[in-house]
Amino acid sequence: MKISIITATYNSASTIKTCIESVLGQTYNNIEYIIVDGGSKDNTLDYIKEKAKKHSEIVYSSEPDKGIYDALNKGIKKASGDIIGFVHSDDFLADNTIIEEIVEVFKSKNVDGVYGNLHYVALENTDRVIRNWESKPFQIKLLSQGWMPAHPTLYLKKELYDKHGDFNLSYKIAADYDFILRIFKQEHLKFYFLPKTVVKMRVGGASNRSLKNIVQKTKEDYRAIKTNNVGSWVTIFIKNVSKFRQFVS
Repeated sequence: MKISIITATYNSASTIKTCIESVLGQTYNNIEYIIVDGGSKDNTLDYIKEKAKKHSEIVYSSEPDKGIYDALNKGIKKASGDIIGFVHSDDFLADNTIIEEIVEVFKSKNVDGVYGNLHYVALENTDRVIRNWESKPFQIKLLSQGWMPAHPTLYLKKELYDKHGDFNLSYKIAADYDFILRIFKQEHLKFYFLPKTVVKMRVGGASNRSLKNIVQKTKEDYRAIKTNNVGSWVTIFIKNVSKFRQFVS
């Protein structure tokens, strides 16, 4: 079973090394690693080229794009694996056996998607956990309660992208939420919760950098909920309140 892992980068020189090494260090060896750079002006592309010379599993491109979701869509179109997952340039896989474990779930459970837990970690000290996004086994009623799996932990069969489409670029912040709702509301699909940390994410994501972004994300979340017919403003309220318990000391 071939796994396509996609990383979108732009001026990511300070974090890209950890990201790439976490993928290249996996014990599972049937990985296609697609890196889509947005035309970085720093040393990001130099590092990617250097690694690509030594690792044939790396496929990369560099050109201007319309943001991270556009870059991810480009990666999806390039992907030739049976399964697609993402490791963003600020993130890294939690341990070197996690892809092997995910593949084993796909093989043994006959599911369409696998997801797990996510740790938000400090920018400089990645051993310090700031927020623990602990997920749960999926039930379709959870969607109307504002639940979603942490997108960076989600691995899906490529055929789901072929059938249901990729990220809607009219969303600037919440395209991943819209996509998850689009997929998870399909009652015939099966998803498996792997109860362990899959990804560690450095704090400072686009959705919570400013009050303006928080307001925009809330509006986009509501549009995604209404478009996919899975809830109301109550769903938004529960979704936001539920995040408080994710914070740890």
